[in-house]
Amino acid sequence: MPEETAVYTHGHHESVLRSHTWRTAANSAAYLLGSLKPHMRILDIGCGPGTITADLAALVPDGHVTGVDRAASILDQARATAAARGATNVDFAVADVHALPYPDDSFCVVHAHQVLQHVGDPVRALREMDRVTRPGGLVAVRDADYAAMAWYPSSAGMDDWLDLYERVARANGGEPDAGRRLRSWALRAGIRDITATTGTWTFATAEERDWWSGLWADRTLASTYADRATEGGHASVARLRAVAEAWREWGRQEDGWFSVLHGEILCRKDV
Repeated sequence: MPEETAVYTHGHHESVLRSHTWRTAANSAAYLLGSLKPHMRILDIGCGPGTITADLAALVPDGHVTGVDRAASILDQARATAAARGATNVDFAVADVHALPYPDDSFCVVHAHQVLQHVGDPVRALREMDRVTRPGGLVAVRDADYAAMAWYPSSAGMDDWLDLYERVARANGGEPDAGRRLRSWALRAGIRDITATTGTWTFATAEERDWWSGLWADRTLASTYADRATEGGHASVARLRAVAEAWREWGRQEDGWFSVLHGEILCRKDV
C-alpha cells in the first residue's frame, strides 16, 4: 500500500457518525481553545460532519475556518451543520493531508482530530500541516490510543475487540496507538516547539454506557470496519457477532466504566 493512501477504517456508517456528531470543540479540542483569538484563520483537517469545525468558527468570529476531508460525501453534512449553526465564516473542501492544496503560511492554526491514526504517512502529514501554518502559528493534533483504553469489568470479549480492531486498522495502513506517537512523529517532521498533553473521554453512567456500547456494537456488525474485518480475513461474521454482544454485555453492567486516552500536541511554528 502506498504510504499516502491508508484506508479510513471506520467509514461513515450511521453508527460511526453517531460518535462523530457528538464531538465538540469543548470535548475534543480543549487543549487548543485557550490559544484561539477572534481574528484567526483555521484549517480543520478531517472535519467529518463538521461539528468541531462549526464550534471553531464560533470561537473566531472575526476570522475564518476551512474544513477539509478526503471523503467528499461527508461534506454536505458538514455544510448543513454549519448552516444550522448560522456559521457564515466557514467553508469546506476535499483535501488530502499529505498534499494540502494551500500555499505556505496560509493559516494561523492547523487542527486535526482523530486523523493521524488513519493516514499512511503521519510524519509527511505533519510536515504539510506545518508548511501551511503561518510563522508563530499552531499545529494542533489529538488522537486516541487504543492500547491505552481501559474498561471495567474485565471481559474476554472486549479484549478480543481490541485485538481485532488493532489488526484491522494496521492492515488498512494506519496506527491505532497513535496518541503515544504524536510527539515522536512531530520531531521526525522537524518540529521542535511541542507541548504534549493528554485528554480523556469517560463513559460511566447508564446513559453513557448504553450510547458508547451501542455504537460500537453496531459498528462491529454493519460499518466499513466490519467489511474490512471480514474481507481481510481477520474475523468471521460469527466472531463479529460475539464481539458486538461483548460490547452490549459491558454496557449492561451497572459498574461499567470505559476510558479513552488521547495524546495531544500543540506545536508552535518558528517565526
